[in-house]
Amino acid sequence: MTPAQEPLLQVEHLRVELPTRRRTLVAIDDVSFSIMPGEVLGIVGESGAGKSVTGAAIIGLLEPPLRIAGGRVVLGGRRIDDLPYEQMRHIRGREIGAIFQDPLTSLNPLYTVGRQLVETIRTHLDLGPEAARERAIALLGEVGIAAAAQRIDHYPHQFSGGMRQRVVIALALAGNPRLIIADEPTTALDVSIQAQIIALLKRLGRDHGTAIMLVTHDMGVIAETAHRVAVMYAGRIVEIGPVRAIVDAPRHPYTVGLMDSIPRIGGVRGRLKQIDGAMPRLGEIPPGCAFNPRCPLVFERCRRERPELLPSASGAAACWRFAEEGARAADG
Repeated sequence: MTPAQEPLLQVEHLRVELPTRRRTLVAIDDVSFSIMPGEVLGIVGESGAGKSVTGAAIIGLLEPPLRIAGGRVVLGGRRIDDLPYEQMRHIRGREIGAIFQDPLTSLNPLYTVGRQLVETIRTHLDLGPEAARERAIALLGEVGIAAAAQRIDHYPHQFSGGMRQRVVIALALAGNPRLIIADEPTTALDVSIQAQIIALLKRLGRDHGTAIMLVTHDMGVIAETAHRVAVMYAGRIVEIGPVRAIVDAPRHPYTVGLMDSIPRIGGVRGRLKQIDGAMPRLGEIPPGCAFNPRCPLVFERCRRERPELLPSASGAAACWRFAEEGARAADG
């Protein structure tokens, strides 16, 4: 494997635990995936699936008492999950950028966006005040803020929600990171602004080779933006593969349910399907496959044994149906 073919990010058997007074709960259980330079990997699932916790673990921002209890996170060939706080703080911003759902949590309302950008740039790059300001203006222009030379001296409240999200993206790009973790970056925005932010994220990967981990519950955003998608349920990846294969022919029953719940514009439009039930709480994850109480195709093995990801033609899915199909094919 040549260096150009090596993943930028490798997450290997990641386990995140939540200690409580009664017992230790498992928030992320044996999650593995990789992201290539310039690739957008979508992480999708319902609220509580573990998407945001996975992103926070990678970037070193887990809220205590959550903790990484197993596995490895490797960025550019270097393990980063066991680094001291100060070293990880240097990597955040310089090598990994972050975009969060609510831009107001990322922006200080007391400082102009220019001051915040310049401070971030000078923290991570060896630039003087004037050069840093020039780069800040260029970044604002790159993310689509008109009259950037004037707007740089405005405060966050003087920007619309979509423009604030663009400022946050500019902040994430300030240190020229190789990886961006975008956690629900379009959720609070209207559809037209969503499309612009999606186009911007795609351009970052295409033009700068930036790897992007896009966390969302919106399969429409995933279908429009990602190259590959990992579907999470109850702290585990239940299906992973190329986005077109999963959108067009999902294999795991949970992924099928997610796809069936998306309204269709063309073709026959009947009643929208839904996935009955709800995501289990951390302390109530059932034995066997965690999805089995909600699965329309459940059989006895699903309730007893937990399936690992089983390879398919284009990806992998954690469902005993495929093991059963493989066994029948072998017998036939």
